Amino acid sequence: MKKNLHPESYRTVIFKDFSVDYAFLGKSTANSTENILWEDGKEYPLVKLEISSASHPFFTGKMKFVDSAGRIEKFRKKYGKKGE
Repeated sequence: MKKNLHPESYRTVIFKDFSVDYAFLGKSTANSTENILWEDGKEYPLVKLEISSASHPFFTGKMKFVDSAGRIEKFRKKYGKKGE
């Protein structure tokens, strides 16, 4: 394996999907400014997710609309009918 290729800062973090209130423990190099208490009583960095396997339509079989950036409003403003 090549040296100095992979990051050295892997640490245990909690990933939390706020759309369905689902959290799981994993390892990541993602930056986080918040911490959260886990079931084992320890505090870990929190990485917020908008979608995970618990809320993704492929895994759940249910369609769920997620518009966190206001994309529909931007589209309607840009391409809406001129009479509006």
